[in-house]
Amino acid sequence: MILQQDLDAVHTSLAPLWPRLDGARIFMTGGTGFIGRWMLEALARADADVDVVVLSRDPDAFAARAPHLAARFTLLHGDVLGFDPPPGRFTHVIHAATDASAALNAQDPRRMFDTIVTGTRRALDLAQDRGAGRFLFLSSGAVYGIQPPEISHVGEDWHGGPDPLDPRSAYGEGKRAAEMLCAIYGKQFGLDVVGARIFALLGPLLSLDIHFAAGNFIRDAMAGRTIRIESAGQAQRSYLYIADLTVWLWTLLIAGAPGTTYNMGSEEAVSIADLARRTAALLGAPDVEVLGRPDPGWNPGRYVPSTARIRQDLGLSLTVDLDQAIRRTALHNGWNP
Repeated sequence: MILQQDLDAVHTSLAPLWPRLDGARIFMTGGTGFIGRWMLEALARADADVDVVVLSRDPDAFAARAPHLAARFTLLHGDVLGFDPPPGRFTHVIHAATDASAALNAQDPRRMFDTIVTGTRRALDLAQDRGAGRFLFLSSGAVYGIQPPEISHVGEDWHGGPDPLDPRSAYGEGKRAAEMLCAIYGKQFGLDVVGARIFALLGPLLSLDIHFAAGNFIRDAMAGRTIRIESAGQAQRSYLYIADLTVWLWTLLIAGAPGTTYNMGSEEAVSIADLARRTAALLGAPDVEVLGRPDPGWNPGRYVPSTARIRQDLGLSLTVDLDQAIRRTALHNGWNP
């Protein structure tokens, strides 16, 4: 189960804002994933009368994993590329559905791109058709492409982008195109859109067995195995704790100015090799081995945001540092210190 201290902290942070959602009816895609599940966990404890319809490809499986959420919210069977819109009006739409699979991006980039762009178009059409007063789009820091080494923290005003001739850019270019669709619907149809460019994350419910290096390191350390890094480990990343992200997303939805988009991530940069060593020291892994093979990912360099804008505009900042994020993720997965 999610750590109670995290849920309590999230509730305390959002308590002043929840009354502004009283009477809302929300349509949400991606609600059964890592980020969406945390958003629903937070809302389930809110002091507000809010109805949420959650689109899910497998409602039964989600109900088995989270029966308390299935009882609290309405699950609608369907895929973001093909679903029958539910009846009635919605006050808000949250579009969080994306397959962030590195394998899919490598093996079927067309499907990755289509899912992001067409899925966003369908969600925007529903919002416009059903009179939604606000649309929250969960984008990605991948829209910036390769971060120049001279830029320590990339800001929202950086206008770089992914390489459009590299199919590995399907995810980042798809998110860029989806952001353009959001901007078009805002200007052409008057839809109130806000966006979040999300960077790397850690926290309970993150799968430890997919392509996320931080999760893999925690998994191996908990098993008492040597942590192995396939690459040279020189890529720079930063990790925002999921409870902080949850507060930031709900705050943006409820209180963000129309048309704003914010970076959401940590500013504490760490190399992949140093992250592995830090995880080993914190959780007791016996060793770290760096194999030094070529990095196969889309970004072997730096991927670290500036969050100055969200601090200034919405007063939000990181409350859980990287060491605590590693420990709490491990505790959720059964680590016994």
